[in-house]
Amino acid sequence: MMQWSDALGKLHGRHPGSPRIVSLVPSLTELLIALGLAEHLVGRTGFCIHPRAVVRGIPKLGGTKGFDCERLRALQPTHVLVNIDENRRDEVAALADFVPHLIVTHPLAARDNLDLYRLLGGIFDREAEAAALSDAFEREWAALAEVAAALPRQQVLYLIWRDPWFSVARDTYISRMLAAAGWDTLPPVGAQRYPQIELAEAVRDADIVFLASEPYPFRERDRRRLQGEMPSRCWQLIDGEMVSWYGSRAVAGLAYLRRLRLRLGQSAAT
Repeated sequence: MMQWSDALGKLHGRHPGSPRIVSLVPSLTELLIALGLAEHLVGRTGFCIHPRAVVRGIPKLGGTKGFDCERLRALQPTHVLVNIDENRRDEVAALADFVPHLIVTHPLAARDNLDLYRLLGGIFDREAEAAALSDAFEREWAALAEVAAALPRQQVLYLIWRDPWFSVARDTYISRMLAAAGWDTLPPVGAQRYPQIELAEAVRDADIVFLASEPYPFRERDRRRLQGEMPSRCWQLIDGEMVSWYGSRAVAGLAYLRRLRLRLGQSAAT
């Protein structure tokens, strides 16, 4: 019998019947739908917003943290999908009393998506769909690698919050996605995965300062203000979903980074 290992090393076999799936992770909800499993999704979080037309019909259970456990129980799921970073350990542990299959995920780099596709494709009998996603991922990965190799590597500051200012460390999924495009995030070392920084000091070594659209929604007015205050730096808005959402969104994310790398590389050359 085929089995697939989740992020905690727990083995999961193929589900033999019609699954009832709750996803407590926005990226995974989108991935399940891309794998053709929308009809089996019986619950989601309020942050599971893609694809909008499909998720509108799936009951919301609250947030990734603080979800309604009793409402989830009433849905009688066969499987609940969680993530080590996005869900609270104690809340997930409480689900083990009544959920037959808890699937724990923790992609830390872009290519971890390939294992994620295989895991969910295997458990839910969507291996052909998972293989198609993997092929699309490999094509975009190769195209991005070609662009990254042709341009000089740059140091970037990726801002996720303001007042106080927060960035990302290099052991995060976001940083590793950017590294695939030839962008190395600052600070280069640190004990925290999402460190608080002093902005004026942190921008000194940055070739580009990225202002992400999530979790803080940086806008053009923020970019203009910061560009006026520190005109010697390149301030650039960036779609946070394309960099931080894994699953099926990673394919589009790699293509997005390739286009952005080319555009900014051409701007720097002129």
